Amino acid sequence: MVYELKRPEIAAKLFEGWQETLIWSCLQGVMGKICADSREAPVSAMALLGDFCFFAGRPDKELVLYGSGKREEELIRNTGVMIMIPQDEEWAGLIRECYGEKARRAVRYAIKKEPDVFDREKLQAAVDGLPEGYVLRMIDESLFWQCREMEWCRDWVAQYDDYALFQKFGLGVVIMKDGQPVSGASSYSGYTGGQTGTHLLQKAVSGRTGGGIEVEIDTREDYRRRGLAFVCGAKLILECLDRGWYPSWDAQNLWSAALAGKLGYHMDHEYVVYEVARETF
Repeated sequence: MVYELKRPEIAAKLFEGWQETLIWSCLQGVMGKICADSREAPVSAMALLGDFCFFAGRPDKELVLYGSGKREEELIRNTGVMIMIPQDEEWAGLIRECYGEKARRAVRYAIKKEPDVFDREKLQAAVDGLPEGYVLRMIDESLFWQCREMEWCRDWVAQYDDYALFQKFGLGVVIMKDGQPVSGASSYSGYTGGQTGTHLLQKAVSGRTGGGIEVEIDTREDYRRRGLAFVCGAKLILECLDRGWYPSWDAQNLWSAALAGKLGYHMDHEYVVYEVARETF
């Protein structure tokens, strides 16, 4: 059986040492969910948030199959691919066993969490260098709902049920051109600095528990390679620093890793994920 935990923090030890803010969001009950093999004493668990699914503890086939289940309210907000992240090779083998060729192996790039690494002057200079004709705006309520209806930038706000939740745990900046979003950096998810999961936060962010976000950044295809993503990223980092939040970055590809490096981040390591198309379930 698979159970959605009402007290997700009881699964924290299974994820210990895993420096992923999406997992922290789930453990804290801020957003996403923790599912496990037991309500009271889990030995296998899954953190599920948006398009991401993290497996921890003892490998469990029911959890792997559940991770791909069609839950209509989630499909509305998410893409057509579930990204499954195994804690170890045993979990990876079980994913391959369950999905075969439907599970496409891919590599992502973990970025170090270093709260004191950012150069504010350099980031502000990037923001000040926004070319003429563009307008930089924070995501307010009207932009929140506008972005939610646009497929290419929906992930800036998609994991937040409403604007009130985004105000509390989210943050985003958008570059506008002729009244339309053309580039932006926002929070895919957010986590708090509260007590739940604090031991995980302390290891990752030098003992600071002020909370933070997972950065989601993108530029409309016809406006790429103009330096707009760099400007948005710089502005978002500055806003996070002003709030005492940490802007966590995880790179989908080498382009994203290079942009992170330009903003002041440093590469940590590569890791393997499995992308499973939802349409095949």
